[in-house]
Amino acid sequence: MSTIAIVVIVLAVAGGITYLLMKKGKIKDTNNNNIPDAIEEKVEEIKVVVKETKVRAQRVAEETKDVVAAVKEVGKQVSQVAKAVKSTEARKGRKPAAKK
Repeated sequence: MSTIAIVVIVLAVAGGITYLLMKKGKIKDTNNNNIPDAIEEKVEEIKVVVKETKVRAQRVAEETKDVVAAVKEVGKQVSQVAKAVKSTEARKGRKPAAKK
């Protein structure tokens, strides 16, 4: 027998047992939609966690962009340090900021 067939059979048996236990009242299903209340509660909890994770991922992406910009700026300034080491000239000063 193939693995897929075994998995399908196991899921069908588990679903049938769950259905029978709900009809006998052993598993709570207060709204009679044939989905156990415990599963509905877990799904709602997972939705909350997914929403929070999305928000955190967006914040991490924003912070990463800021860090990348800062590293690029440091890279530009490193060349100035190398020039300062090689020459005895006075510092030229800060360049005017580019407008965004």
